[in-house]
This record gives sequence, C-alpha cells and structure tokens, in this order.
Amino acid sequence: MFKAKRLHPAAILFNLIKTVREFLFAIILGFISFRDESMFYFLLITAGFLVLFIITSILTWYRYTYRVEDDELRIEYGVFIRKKRFISKNRIQSIDLTSGVIHRIFGLTKVQIETAGTGTGAEASLSAVKMAEGEALREELKTGGAQQVDNTDTADEHPEQTNPSQTISFKRLFIAGTTSGSVGVILALAVAGFSELEEFIPNSFYDNTLEWVIGLGIVILIVMAIGVLILLWLLGIAGTMIKNGNFTITKNHNELFITRGLLEKKQITIPLKRIQAVGIQESIIRQPLGFVTVYAEVAGGSMDKGEDFSSTLFPIMKREEVEPFLEIFLPDYGGIQQELTPLPKRARKFYIFRASIIFLILTAVVGFWNPSFIWMPLVLLVGSMILGVMRHRDGGFHQHGEQLTIRHRSFSRNTIMMYHKRIQAFEKKQHKIQSQQKLATMRLSIIGSMGTGTHFAIKDLEESLTDELGDWYSYRS
Repeated sequence: MFKAKRLHPAAILFNLIKTVREFLFAIILGFISFRDESMFYFLLITAGFLVLFIITSILTWYRYTYRVEDDELRIEYGVFIRKKRFISKNRIQSIDLTSGVIHRIFGLTKVQIETAGTGTGAEASLSAVKMAEGEALREELKTGGAQQVDNTDTADEHPEQTNPSQTISFKRLFIAGTTSGSVGVILALAVAGFSELEEFIPNSFYDNTLEWVIGLGIVILIVMAIGVLILLWLLGIAGTMIKNGNFTITKNHNELFITRGLLEKKQITIPLKRIQAVGIQESIIRQPLGFVTVYAEVAGGSMDKGEDFSSTLFPIMKREEVEPFLEIFLPDYGGIQQELTPLPKRARKFYIFRASIIFLILTAVVGFWNPSFIWMPLVLLVGSMILGVMRHRDGGFHQHGEQLTIRHRSFSRNTIMMYHKRIQAFEKKQHKIQSQQKLATMRLSIIGSMGTGTHFAIKDLEESLTDELGDWYSYRS
C-alpha cells in the first residue's frame, strides 16, 4: 500500500510549459499585431498571465496526489473542483514510462497508464516521478498482493529465469536511417513550414532572394538541389537514430517490453493478449537489400505512444532473421508462410488500371495542351503501371488451421499474420465487372488502435477462394 504522494516539483515546470504551449499561438499573434505603442500594454498583460500560469501550475501540482490502495490506483486532483479517479489493477492494460530531455536531467520519468477503454490519451498520466519510483509503481500495479506471494513461491522453485532480449546494433540503426525514406516526409514538412513562414517574410527580401536564385544558372541550381537533398537525407538518418537509438525488446512472461530513444527514452509495455496481428513490412528501398520491419497491431492503446497506430516490434532486421525472432518473442506467430495462393492472372489488368488511371488522364491532358512536356506524365505513367504489376504479383493469402496470412502492397509490401479468433469481421465485395470475371474483394477487420477497427483488403481474389475463406471465418468452434 502506498501513502498519498505528490509528483516531483518538476511537474510544476511541465504544467507551465503545457499551459504556455496552449496559448503560444495567441502570444505570437499578439506580438505581430501590437508592434506599435500598444506593445507595452500587451507585454504587461502577457506578464500578468504568466504570473497567473505559474500560480496555477503550483496549485495544480500541490493538489495532485496519487496512491495505490485496495488494488486500485487512486488519483485526486483539481484546483477549484476536487476530482477523484480510481483505476482498478484488473483494468490496467499497459504502463509506459517516458523520459524526455528535461525528465532525464532530473532523473525523472512520465508514467502513462492505459486501460481497455483508453481513447486518444492515456487513462492516467503522472507527468513527473523519480525513475525508481515509476518502476516501483509499475511493478505494484502489474501484480496484486496475492500474485506476489505466488510469484515468490514460483521463484523459489525456479530461481533463475532469463527473459529473452534483443537489441539493435549501431550498424543496423544506421542502415535503418539511410533507408527510412524520411527525406520525403522532411521535405514535405519543410515545404509546409516555408509556406507558413512566407506570410512573415518581407516582400522586398523575398523578391531579391528569388531574383538572386534565378540568376545563379542551371548548374548551380542543380548542385544546390542535390545539397538540400543530402542535407534532408542526413536529417532523416539523425531522426531515425535519435528515435530508435538503444532499441531493445524484452519478453517478460506475458508482455513485451520495448525501450528506445536517445533524447526521449520510451519504455512501452505490450501485453501479448492485446496483439491482434503481426506484420512484416518491406519498403521499396529495403526490399532489394533484404531488410524488413516487424510490427504488431495492438488493440486499444493511445496515440500518445507515437507509434503511428502500429507498434514497431523491431525497426530493421534481415528477412531470414524474422522467423527466429518470432519463435522467441511470439511463438504463436512462427511458421511464416512464404508460398501464398496468388491472385489470378486475369486480375492483373485491374491492378494496372487502378494504379495508372490518374496518370493516364494526366498524360492525355498534357499531351493535348502542352505536348513538349508530355515526357513528364509518361514517366509517371510507366512507373504507376510497374507499381500495379508489383501489387498484383505480391497479393495473396495462405490459410492453415486457425491462422490466416495475407500479403498486399501499397508502396511497401506487407505480410500480415492473424488468427481466426482475432478477426472481428469478414466482408466480401463484388462489383459487376468483378462478378463477370468471377473475382471478389476480401476485407478483414480486427480491433486496432484506440479501440477502432483496422482493416485489410485483398482485391480481385478468385471468387471461389473468397467464398471458402468466408466459410472458414463463419465456422467458429
């Protein structure tokens, strides 16, 4: 049993940062709007609000207490209106520890507790506690008193039990960065950021810079463009290494325990029973090199984990290393099926058509209005047709017993393994042309992040095979 405790005083700083961040846009807008003699009054009002924010942050910290009592985490908070939140140990699905830069300076961590009903945020979040205290709280909430006694007895019978663990090497981390394809994402963010900053750039400076760039000549412009791409590529490598540095996955009884991050250290817990499917992703860049990413679709959870809806089980490994990895950490998903039932050959034309129709129209439009530039959409048209062929070639499935493996491609090739009991819905779709060709689309749904559904679709399967899979799904022993 824990006595009621307060968060570390550094929580005052986190509360203040959170409050200021919510008003940051208004503050920046005020600085831009009041640039004349009204600036003094604006600064005076801003200072008054800052003092109010500091006082509120201190009171929020003082009024926030937590304790574990009667198999519950009990949190009391609220400055003016007192609120109480009780979270039963039985409802807790996962407990994650996250240490940002400021946390690590003070030796602290942030404890996020998720339950089955967690939505977009954690059920409870302790913004700043000592690292040792956070780990002790996690152990206390994961095991009840009776379970602790049982575990003690078990420990006497089996004094040494090693938890399997695997860490990413620096070389693999570097390869993950160089092949992450984050250049496009960073470039898009840079363009979006520039479009916002453009509003605040003086017209004279903008015009002079544009005139200077145009006057540089084509060779210098190409060199500058290559330099920018190299810089973005290096930033992508750095971002990947900072995000996944020291990545370690450990299996502890019925949980997977993942730690990662150089600046912000995250400790994520994934209960095995919440894993709905396991996927292997092969990006267009990594596939020729034989590298894959292993991930899991986890039921519930919150977006605060920053896992982009799917949880990465290992950022990068060789394709032939996946099977031994699964045998250790997720033996139920071992036995990867490499030979899948392919899509029928007559479905290829539909895949090519869907992938290339937009560029086909674009080529026709450019060819009509400006034939001298028709080579540009033609290149995209050929690329989209190749992508369509690849999507058709990689699509397929394999069903064995209770396990179903499907494979599809958007840009990356994804192989997903799931069990009959995890599939929430099966849908067969068929439009008139598919019906004439004896083809159909299979759509599967599982419980995904935030309790919503995650869907997988294989288009233009053989109709008879789709019906067989429907019968397999309908049969529940």
